[in-house]
This record gives sequence, C-alpha cells and structure tokens, in this order.
Amino acid sequence: MIRRIRSWLAGLRPRLVAAFAVIMIVGATAAAGASYVSARNAILEGIQDQTMLKLRDQIVAYLPTVSLPPTQATLDAFAAALKPSGALVVYHDLHSSSGMAPQDVPGALREAVATSTNIQFQRVDTQGFPMFFVGIPVQTGSGRTSGLEVYAGTPLGQQQAAIEDLSRTAWQTAALALPFAVAVALLAARQVLRPVRALNTAADQLGRGRLDVRLHVKGSDELAQLVTTFNNTAAELERTVGTLRAMEADARRFVADVSHELRTPLAAMNAVTDVLDEDAGQLPADTAVAARLVSAETKRLTRLVQDLIEISRFDAGRAELRREELDVAAAVTDSLTARGWAPGSEDSENSTVVADLPPGITAALDRRRLDIVVANLVGNALRHGAPPVEVVLRADGGAVVLTVTDHGPGIPAEVLPRVFDRFAKADTSRARSEGSGLGLSIARENARLHGGDVVAANTGTGARFELRLPREARFGEAR
Repeated sequence: MIRRIRSWLAGLRPRLVAAFAVIMIVGATAAAGASYVSARNAILEGIQDQTMLKLRDQIVAYLPTVSLPPTQATLDAFAAALKPSGALVVYHDLHSSSGMAPQDVPGALREAVATSTNIQFQRVDTQGFPMFFVGIPVQTGSGRTSGLEVYAGTPLGQQQAAIEDLSRTAWQTAALALPFAVAVALLAARQVLRPVRALNTAADQLGRGRLDVRLHVKGSDELAQLVTTFNNTAAELERTVGTLRAMEADARRFVADVSHELRTPLAAMNAVTDVLDEDAGQLPADTAVAARLVSAETKRLTRLVQDLIEISRFDAGRAELRREELDVAAAVTDSLTARGWAPGSEDSENSTVVADLPPGITAALDRRRLDIVVANLVGNALRHGAPPVEVVLRADGGAVVLTVTDHGPGIPAEVLPRVFDRFAKADTSRARSEGSGLGLSIARENARLHGGDVVAANTGTGARFELRLPREARFGEAR
C-alpha cells in the first residue's frame, strides 16, 4: 500500500495538480492581498485627509481672533472652538487645560511639529486601541511662525474593525480558491495525461510484440507530433522486425534443409570410416593416420549435423516431449555408462567421474532428452574442466536436481552470462574444438521443454551446472 501511494505521488498527475493548485493559490492570495492593501490604504487615507483638512480649516477660521502672545484663557478658548473636542493647543510652556494632555501626544510627533512648518501625523497603538494623531504648527497670516501648536487625536477603532473584516474576507477568498484550483488542475491534468496514457498503453503493447499497434492523431500540438513520431517509429519497427523474422526463418530453413541433406552422405561416410578404422592396423603408417583423421572429423561432422537438426526442431516448435515414469538415478547411470563415463570408486584417486545417485527418486521425464542433457553437461565438464567431475542427484520438493561440478579453471566472468548461447566459446582464441558449440544450448532447450532449466555458476574451484526438472508434467501438458 505504501509503495503504491509513493508510486502515485511520484506520477505526473499529482505533480500537475500540485503545480496548478500552487499557481492558483498564489494568484488568489496575491489578488486578495493587493485588494486588502488597496482598501486598507483607502480607508486610512480617507480618515486621515478628512481629519487634517477639517482641523486646518478650523484653525484658519479661528486664528484672526487670537492675540499673541496668548493667555491661558485664550488657549482654552482656542481648544474649545476646535472640533472634535479634545484638541490640545500648546504655546511654548503653556497648553490648554481641557482635552488631551501634552503627554498623550507621541513625543516623536511633537518633535516633528516643533521643527517643521507642515502638517504632521502619526498612527499609534495605545493599549490595543489604534489612534490617529495630527500636529499642526500654526502660522500667522504673513507666513510667520506664531509659536502655537495644535494637536488632535481620532480613534481608528471602526476603521480597524473594517480592515480586519476585509482581511478575513481576503483569506477566505484565497481558501475558497483551493478546491476550485484543484478541480481545474484535475481537468487540465486529465486533458494532458490522456494522450500520455494512450502512448504508455501502446508502448506496452508494442513491447509485448504487437507491432501493428497505432494511435489516432488529434490536433497539431506537441502531443500530436509525439503520437505521429510514435506511429512512424512503430511502423518502421514492424517493417524491420518483419524483415529480420523473414531472414531468420530463411536461415533456419536453410540450416534445417542442409542438415537433413547431409545425413545421407554422412551415413555412407561413417560406414566407410568404420571399415577404415578396422583395417587401420594393416595400412601403411601415413595412410593409417590419415584414415583415423578422416574418421574423427567425420564423426565430429556427424555430431554437428545432429545438433543442428535438434536445434532446428526447437526453432520450428516441432520438438516433442514423450514423458515416462523414470528412476532418474538409473537413467543417469545408463547415460554415463553408454559413453564410457561409468563412475569409478569414490576412493580411487584416478576417478574421472564421481557420482552420487541415490535410488528411488522418480520423475515423469523424456528418457532420450534427459540422456542428451546429461551427456552434454558431463561431456562439457570433461572437455573444459578437470577431474574429478562430480554428478550429484537429489530431490527438492516437486523437482529433481542434478548438479555437474568440475574442478577446472571455471567459466570466465565475461562468458558466464552467455555460456548457454549457441556457439559460445570460453576461449575465443580456439577456432574449433571437439564439441559443436551447441551442447549447452541444446541442454537448456531440453530442460525448458520439460518445464525446468539449467543454470551455471563458478564454485571458486571449478564450474557447476545445475539441472532442475519438475517431477510431474505441467497442467495441461500431454505426458
């Protein structure tokens, strides 16, 4: 389950959905934030401008009635005339007695007013309540500084509540954009991924051998161009594979035909070489050597033709399996004895083949094909390994396992992965050898025909081939 979830999260769909959702949320948040900032500034600027202009007009209207230097009564009357009530009028060390006290005004604002001829303002948070303060240095009609300073404060509670409502609305709008963004992202991802899924399905079918698979091209965008490229590639692959299959079929037919045609002359040649072998002792020395050489090469050619015929049957799918209930140990012993590889005593130092074949292990096998597998595996160990060659049989659940182990140099690492290939050679410098180069390939084909297999490995002191065959026929297989 966890692996499936990780696989889904690593797919293109969640990444597209995430990308669309992030873009949509960022856009909605940016728009809501911009609207919030704009509305907040508009609210604050509105109250600020209204307060400053109203206070300035009141000062201009009342100033002609003020005599300088003012008295305490003049400052109180001046402060009482300003609306809203609570304004503070300061002249040097004197200040109005009603309304705000000098310490209620922010110190920074008073310093700014004292050193400037322009209206000054400041927004502060006083014990959790936002306030807006205005400070105006009063000038006479001739433009000279009068020394009077007027301060007024306006609470921003209502404006702050409106701004907070606006902030909540902005965040709610951004949050409501999320499901909409996901829905849009899913729709977009579906439109984008539909041709991708079709390509994936077609590529899978192509990999399984359906070379005629094609996709319908829609539109003229990049995905349509990709589909067109896939169709062209599939068509070219189908043409190339068809040509190669035809050539391979011709080659196999040629090998099979030639092999069968060679059987008749080889039979005659073998009869002649048998006679030459019998009379070799009566021939001159040079002639006897030549006769033995011809006999050996004829036998080698006969084995090669027989192996080629066997391989051609597998290639053509005409290899037949005739199972019978066998005592596997007896069948393996017969195969070794027929070739002069009868196991010697385990105590003998000159033993070539050492066998451990416990009786009583039975299986439904094709006797002739089992004989071919054993002959090829043991013969390969004798040719390319070193004695003793150990042949061990054991039962493993529903299978019989036969291992053939030699004590030679082993299989080179670069050859091991392809040791069962046709005409594979461990030593590429050898142009020819006693075997046909098809023995191990034929052994594996016969094992797989039984539903088993042959594997090869190095033991560190030689090579080991393990044959594993099922003891019973596979379901639906004719015995």
